[in-house]
Amino acid sequence: MEIRNRASEPISIEGPCRVIIIGVTIKGDRAVNPQTQALPPSNKLFADHYTGNGIRIVGAVDVRIADTRLEEIAGFAVLVSGARNVRISRVTVRNSGSRNAKGRNNTTGGILLEDGVANFTVEDSTFENILGNAVWTHSRYGAVRNGPGYIVKNKFSMIGRDAVQIGHARRVVVVMNTIAEVGYPDDAIDVEGGGTPVGIDTAGDVDETVYAANVMREINGKCIDLDGFHHGNVSHNECVNTRTHAFGHFGVVMNNTNPDMQSVGITIEKNKFDGMRFGGIFIIGAGHLVRDNVMTNLQTARCSDAKPQPGCTHFEGEPDLLRAGIYFGRRAERAAATRGNVVEGNRIEGWRMDRVCIGFAPEVKPEENRVANNTCRHTQQ
Repeated sequence: MEIRNRASEPISIEGPCRVIIIGVTIKGDRAVNPQTQALPPSNKLFADHYTGNGIRIVGAVDVRIADTRLEEIAGFAVLVSGARNVRISRVTVRNSGSRNAKGRNNTTGGILLEDGVANFTVEDSTFENILGNAVWTHSRYGAVRNGPGYIVKNKFSMIGRDAVQIGHARRVVVVMNTIAEVGYPDDAIDVEGGGTPVGIDTAGDVDETVYAANVMREINGKCIDLDGFHHGNVSHNECVNTRTHAFGHFGVVMNNTNPDMQSVGITIEKNKFDGMRFGGIFIIGAGHLVRDNVMTNLQTARCSDAKPQPGCTHFEGEPDLLRAGIYFGRRAERAAATRGNVVEGNRIEGWRMDRVCIGFAPEVKPEENRVANNTCRHTQQ
């Protein structure tokens, strides 16, 4: 075991050891030592890229962090790399994270679990005013995926990027979290890097994972992004926007950036999405079940108007992409065979939802999907 104080890092521990940190308060120095660098290349560990972290643990076999406060951290409040049996409980992280050279968030500020962290829990913790991601699992492409793990009963507010991002993982349960004000401050959004804010985000290859019973309010981006998510469940979540958000989006978006996965076998049921800028659910791939969801006050951007509108850009030849409540796409990051899906029993309301309630991209055949017993209604906004 090695314990050392790297540049601006109060606690840095390396080695196959047991770590217990309880009742500690750490105040960083991000005002004088911000971490302004961009993200590391895909083959480099975050643990080797950023200094200025609050707690940095590499290679430990048993980690317990509890009843600890971290503030004004320039890098990650807690960075755990290549460890197992990690439990983080009742931790408070406030006013942390840095901006890159362009003044945007560079993902820092919260808790990062990277490179195959196994058997982890982040629970009963509070995250306020985090510039980057608040809780994030991440692995280099080709490295061991993270998981299994639990992210349970945490509170998030004023998050610049993602409240939760599950990256390159399996068997992760994200449940009963409270999330508010994501994508703020809006001048910190990583526009140039495509860092659209998300309440619960996904990246890499993620399966056997559950997002359930999470409550989200005022999301200046997507409520739930399923980029890389397959063979999993999204249920009983609630996302409500009462304000207009400049970077607002869909309630749920499927995507397939990672070349090793296909968007297959996702159940999306009994969720509530209210006040989305565009539609409720964007579908690609096969074998999905989308049922009994309630989507109201959709299309606050009114992209269904006939004239071209700023902020209503869609794939060429697919104007219904930003008009429909539920949309069957032919591609996201790459092409997908969208067939064998069941969409039934959903309530879909919003601007002109009586005209284009459920839409299909060219080349997606409606008869190859089952659409039944959905209720569509126009509501004036």
